[in-house]
Amino acid sequence: MIRSLWIKFLILLFSISVISLSAALFFRELIIKDFREYLAGKTEDRIYRVMAEMEGSYEKYSGWNTGALRDNAVWALLFGYEVKIFDDGDNELMNTNKALYSLSPLMKKRIVAITGFPVEEKESGKETFQEYPLFLGGKAIGNLDIRAIKAEGHGKETIFMMRSNRFLLVSIFVVGALSVILSFVFSRKLTEPIKKLTTAAGSISEGNIKSRVSVRGRDEISELARAFNTMADNIEIHESLRRKLTANIAHELRTPLSAMQGEIEGMIDGLIPIDRERLLSLHEETNRLKTIIEGIEALSKAERSVLELRKQSIRLKPFLMHIKDRFEKLFSDKGVNLELEGDESITLDADPDKISQIVINLLSNALRATASGGRVRMRAGMDDHEGFIEITDTGSGIKKEDMPFVFERFFKSSDGGLGLGLTIAKELADAHGGRIEVRSEYGEGATFTLFIPNFTNSS
Repeated sequence: MIRSLWIKFLILLFSISVISLSAALFFRELIIKDFREYLAGKTEDRIYRVMAEMEGSYEKYSGWNTGALRDNAVWALLFGYEVKIFDDGDNELMNTNKALYSLSPLMKKRIVAITGFPVEEKESGKETFQEYPLFLGGKAIGNLDIRAIKAEGHGKETIFMMRSNRFLLVSIFVVGALSVILSFVFSRKLTEPIKKLTTAAGSISEGNIKSRVSVRGRDEISELARAFNTMADNIEIHESLRRKLTANIAHELRTPLSAMQGEIEGMIDGLIPIDRERLLSLHEETNRLKTIIEGIEALSKAERSVLELRKQSIRLKPFLMHIKDRFEKLFSDKGVNLELEGDESITLDADPDKISQIVINLLSNALRATASGGRVRMRAGMDDHEGFIEITDTGSGIKKEDMPFVFERFFKSSDGGLGLGLTIAKELADAHGGRIEVRSEYGEGATFTLFIPNFTNSS
């Protein structure tokens, strides 16, 4: 079984070349056939013209005239035919040799040179001639024996045939050889990038996630190579995040578990008294574990929220005002000013609980990042047929190297929290067919913008 893609391409291209050459042979045969039919028709026309001249001469002179027959024989020779003329009694009246010998030596030499007629001492046998009866007024007046002169391979028709055969033979060898070479080269060129992709994919599957392929050109295979490299980059990033995620989960779980284990072992050994204070400590660590598990559950719910959306029409500014009122005290206690801007006419078709969860997550992060005396602003509006909720703070901002990872699970750029808030917000935005974008300058604050499609303006 032929499994190599290169061999398949080579066979395909070679087959196309063979088919093309076969088609050339076929069409050449058709052309030659038509050419021969054309020559046959032309020959018949010339013979009929010679016959017409003979019959016309007989009518003109009311019988056979030797001078006229001689002229007709010479004229037929110039047409490329040797002739013999017989009367109705089958007596030979004139033939081409006689006509030539009756001419002057100079004229005879010129005509022989023009026609290539082989002058012979003896007349040729009659068996090679074609016989055509001559008539006048429906009465037989004689016969015309005629045959075409073969100019020893130098006729135009013969030259054409020889040249076409030679051209075809050269084409078969040259084009055939070129087709084989090009088929070999192009099949290798077409399959080489695919082989490299296969090798790189196998390398990644074996754990070498840094494997990449070189990209040249702008064709489909080049686009595939670019997509592969992008995929490999994403795999490498996600593998790094996975390791970081595993480390973060282990760290988050290890702290409360270690504290609980230490206290329980102390109680077992009698080093720590079993009293209310120790039980409350164990309860606090249990709550920390519960918080971590609830965070993971919340992320899982956010990921499947697309199946649980309960959309309704929301007047956006009153909706955000309600959230602002709930958080006003928290912001004022820290000395951070919370503002709201927006158009009263904007409405939103979305799940209010999910949108509220996104906004609360973003506000909580903004409050955590902003020091006393700072400002957080909520703004709602329309942009290119998309509605947006923008939350801008004057806090610490996000480092440039952390920007690509702020929405990843358990990623924390600072202490506190589980690193799931922005991940959950992004999942909820995706469930609505929207997105969250972030802009930030480290030390100067950050802006998170939630875009949701299908906003409308109420009348």
